[in-house]
Amino acid sequence: MTLPQAARSAARPVARTLVRVRTRSWPEHTRLFAVGERTGWSVDEDARQLEAMAQRSGYEVGPARWAALAERQSVFLTSHFEALQLRWLQSSHRLGTAYLHGRPGTPGYPEFDAAFDALRSNPDRVARIQVTHDEMRDLVLEAGVEPSAVHLIPIGIDLEHFPVASRESRSAARARFGLSRDAFVVGSFQKDGVGWGEGLEPKLIKGPDVLVAALRRIHESVPGLVVLLTGPARGYVCRELERTGIAYQHALVDTRADVAAAYHALDVCLVPARQEGGPKAVLESMASGIPLVTTRVGQAPQIVADGANGWLVDVEDVEGLADRAIAIYDGRIEPVHTAARATAERYALERLDPLWVQLLDGFVRREAE
Repeated sequence: MTLPQAARSAARPVARTLVRVRTRSWPEHTRLFAVGERTGWSVDEDARQLEAMAQRSGYEVGPARWAALAERQSVFLTSHFEALQLRWLQSSHRLGTAYLHGRPGTPGYPEFDAAFDALRSNPDRVARIQVTHDEMRDLVLEAGVEPSAVHLIPIGIDLEHFPVASRESRSAARARFGLSRDAFVVGSFQKDGVGWGEGLEPKLIKGPDVLVAALRRIHESVPGLVVLLTGPARGYVCRELERTGIAYQHALVDTRADVAAAYHALDVCLVPARQEGGPKAVLESMASGIPLVTTRVGQAPQIVADGANGWLVDVEDVEGLADRAIAIYDGRIEPVHTAARATAERYALERLDPLWVQLLDGFVRREAE
């Protein structure tokens, strides 16, 4: 054990005592702790949004960092891979979790099997489960979870941070990311490498190999193609684009405003995934008025009406992804930005509050009850 690890280990009993002193007057299950993974990525944002929703709806919220130290409260973890660990299953808390993706039996992803087996072994331990699409709802029911505990709540969109692109914002975004105004810019905004380093090993459920193959096909018809990437661990895609000679920019963006600006630089957004809970890029691009081509994954088939507000293709359909992007470049596909924005507005975070209140009802007690 290193000195920092030893110091943290020694401090933990003190912290636990202090938290329990601060929380001992709280009646059982009257505080919601919304816990992410502390990676600074998507599920941490989900936890912050859940906190905000709960506060809007009149629930008491405890500091997420206290969750592991407190007792007999209500903890909702925005990653089921975290929630189904023994440290939470054996805790005194009432547990809830989001189960967004992770089909057992997926080659190369033993953690999917481990999480499903843990749920199947403890179907009554998790009091609430959020799913975003029918496949995951069927999966958790197959694990033996009571239907009343499962809530279908889609991933929403913070519209304030994703305004519709304008000519001015488009010009500013291209200047910001070093993109020519005449380039045909295809965007891919995700984390599709394994781990948090360079990401040279592809995370295949995200479809980085499908993306690269589609971009190669687009490049054959669109000489002015430039690819804009955001997100960490994009090393595999960057390497393959360099091998092919496709121009790209990889921008590490930190805030919602930065992500929104990146969308405004695009001509089309591609989502090539094989499995997803959202993905968030679907609603983000639609809210921004940017043409979207996505595989039929996650909640995308529930949101995207092919040809009306975006375009859907089958999983691993390289030609479909590429051909629709080329059709947008050629002007053979009619713009759908107005319908796309209208769809995104139906999924505004505040509009989903009633669904979350249904989930929290009976999971978190109000002190007056």
